[in-house]
Amino acid sequence: MTGLPLAGITVVALEQAVAAPFASRQLADLGARVIKIERPDGGDFARGYDGVVAGGSSAFVWLNRGKESVQLDVKDPDGRAALDRLLDRADVLVANLAPMALERLGLTAAALAPRHPQLVVATVSGYAPGGPSGAKKAYDALVQAESGLMSLTGAAGAPAKVGISIADIAAGSYAFSGILAALRHRDRTGEALPVEVSLFGALAEWMAYPLYFTAHSGVAPVPMGTAHPTIAPYGAVTAAGGEQLMIAVQNEREWVRLCTAVLDDAALATDVRFATNPLRVAHRSELDAALAAACARRPVDVLIARLEAAGIAWGRLTELADLAAHPELAPPERWLDTRTPGGTVRTLRPPGAPGDRIAGGGAVPALGEHTAAVLAALEEDA
Repeated sequence: MTGLPLAGITVVALEQAVAAPFASRQLADLGARVIKIERPDGGDFARGYDGVVAGGSSAFVWLNRGKESVQLDVKDPDGRAALDRLLDRADVLVANLAPMALERLGLTAAALAPRHPQLVVATVSGYAPGGPSGAKKAYDALVQAESGLMSLTGAAGAPAKVGISIADIAAGSYAFSGILAALRHRDRTGEALPVEVSLFGALAEWMAYPLYFTAHSGVAPVPMGTAHPTIAPYGAVTAAGGEQLMIAVQNEREWVRLCTAVLDDAALATDVRFATNPLRVAHRSELDAALAAACARRPVDVLIARLEAAGIAWGRLTELADLAAHPELAPPERWLDTRTPGGTVRTLRPPGAPGDRIAGGGAVPALGEHTAAVLAALEEDA
């Protein structure tokens, strides 16, 4: 993996499920060696979520490309001794065990610093350790509810969770960027700073826009399906054949072009109820009715062609079953051939790698696949 951005960095990952594995997989993609510590009694429980990807779990395949799997009982003296020897050689520890479990095991940043001063300790928890909810169990959907996200999703009177593990993904993303910053700081100063991320804290940051709006206006946005709380028109419209498109108008020039060049309705463009965005938001029900009637008279290909010609932003409401065939994912370079215990599968190439340099040959490990080799190397180094 020489030539990759994180070549030479070793990461030990005491992780399971989504948040921490998402952070460490991104490190692996950039060339870090990631040694995933798994429990002897079945390992990461995400392995058992399903078996649809060549016999493996879709979540596990997504999150664990390019890692080595080592089974250790870190509560056993021999297992803990092996873990300590791994940490002697590591640059980063990523962990999303419960804060109390990390304390009992002596695996907090403060406990590890005297023996492992070079080690960046990155922990992911549900809530801030030591805070009022520090000992509370936390899972993605529960944090979506606690953070206020569910109050914005779904429809009025019918809150809904986001369809992906957005709290876990947010926390994993902040852990990843925090680790990169901590490594940069350590390499410049010799000081290994800890990284602490909570699911609640990460999602609260992502909620800052509606949080600030509510705090300063006194009005909380409500769930609106595909519509936007402060911009109109911005949402789904239905064409003559029942197909749906998302459209978004950002200024008055675009509003006039939508009316005249797309909908052939010059009178709508000059309707005083819709002259400005605040007025369109205030008269949203009348606006939606007018747009629905106009769009329902036109086939979807006509709407798309006119939107394109008028420079109006639009997007398809893609079904998940159609996503893999999306034109944006058609180029072969958007995919990697990834080995798994059940065979080679395609996985998405991650965005944002410097110079597009990533570890393209990383495999998804079988449970405990690297235990013997890693432990034997520790004995040789002893």
